[in-house]
Amino acid sequence: MSCIHYKFSSKLNYDTVTFDGLHISLSDLKKTIMAREKLKAADCDLQITNAQTKEEYTDDNALIPKNSSVIIKRIPIGGVKSAGKSFVIDRSEPASGTSKAFYPFAHGSNRGRQEKEVSDLVARLQGKLNEIDDSGTSISLAQLTKTANLAEANASEEDKIK
Repeated sequence: MSCIHYKFSSKLNYDTVTFDGLHISLSDLKKTIMAREKLKAADCDLQITNAQTKEEYTDDNALIPKNSSVIIKRIPIGGVKSAGKSFVIDRSEPASGTSKAFYPFAHGSNRGRQEKEVSDLVARLQGKLNEIDDSGTSISLAQLTKTANLAEANASEEDKIK
């Protein structure tokens, strides 16, 4: 009896497939592994790579020699399916210099409420930005007089001298 040692890329230990002959075709190996692991051929396909040489077997008629070790990855058939979440993106009306954001769960009356909440948040943030002076995060002169260590204070050198 001949064997192929296989493991899924997420597992630590190898399992073994036994067969007669000097080699097994890629399609036969896939069928055997899918049957052993109770995988449905309609749900996924298997990507099989030689563990030593890192060569990926792509031709279903390719022959894999006995006593080889392979790494298996499950891959979806027909690409990746969407997560099922719907997003509403409205770029038709920019609001005060910014485009409207998407509202991932906005449906019906909730959308209007969420748009108002976002508009209020934008207005508050713009108000906070206007409060910050041009020097960024520097502290005021009143705060500087109370600072014990002027060397570490976040202020300009001119303000520290005053």
